[in-house]
Amino acid sequence: MKLPRRNFLHLAASAAALPAVARIARAQAYPTRPVHLIVGAPPGGPADIVARLMSQWLSERFGRPFIIDNRPGAATNIGTEAVVKAVPDGYTLLFVTSINAANAALYDNLNFNFIRDIAPVASIDRLPFVMEVNPSVPAKTVPEFIAYARVNPGKINMASVGNGSTPHLSGELFKMMTGVNMVHVPYRGEAPALTGLLGGQVQVYFGTLPGSIEYVGKLRALAVTTATRSDALPDVPTLSEFVPNFEASGWHGIGVPKKTPTEIVDKLNKEINAALADPKIKARLAALGVTILQGSPADFGKLIADETEKWAKVVRDANIKPE
Repeated sequence: MKLPRRNFLHLAASAAALPAVARIARAQAYPTRPVHLIVGAPPGGPADIVARLMSQWLSERFGRPFIIDNRPGAATNIGTEAVVKAVPDGYTLLFVTSINAANAALYDNLNFNFIRDIAPVASIDRLPFVMEVNPSVPAKTVPEFIAYARVNPGKINMASVGNGSTPHLSGELFKMMTGVNMVHVPYRGEAPALTGLLGGQVQVYFGTLPGSIEYVGKLRALAVTTATRSDALPDVPTLSEFVPNFEASGWHGIGVPKKTPTEIVDKLNKEINAALADPKIKARLAALGVTILQGSPADFGKLIADETEKWAKVVRDANIKPE
């Protein structure tokens, strides 16, 4: 039987529209089962705390469990690869951190390309670092520290939480932009790094604000590394006040496997931004000393791309290798 041309075209158009209609219907129903949020860090750290805060909010808003799945190891690469390989259906999310941006340059043999294989959903926050020194260091300001370091090349030990970590990269960026020579001393975690700084084994550390704030007083906070001052330490200047254009920070967000339906990405983005506008969530994040980062998936994608390019230059110029 021959169909009139008009009927044939109508049926063909309807058939082509079916996948889109089905996709939109699935997105509207999403989620219909538990969602896993992969965190490439152990429980208890800043990333885990923020991830759990967001998972609780999303669980309540969607009426389905958003389950935290901690998969630490290989500087978040184990957890990231698990999400890259997951089915792109919105039921496996990645808690993205600034470490993901640095890893692209640090590791030559990754089984994935972060920018290509992970789709950005939403940014959450920006985390300042604190440039802090042992009280034995005579410098009380950043300019005094730079002057002291220049007349004592190679005699100042700089702590970090490991090769290629964001505190390490922040210190290397400081060295590059000021021309000072400091010796990198990696520790396995922030608590040991702070212990070394308190004990005088190292003289300077670019520590996370949540981990460092309780030691301000015992240690001398010279500056925060974000472009603007932190509400948690309003009297501490920014490094950019003395080193123009200096900016270094940690940040968090949510990503999904590439090819996850746009409708699901947008639905998650909307709810994450709603969380960041909620007074209770804002207060909880403020207590951690972080700055809220609301925005679209495209905004988060630009942040990831910019940070990846920035830290790649630091990694190359400082010849940093992973441990």
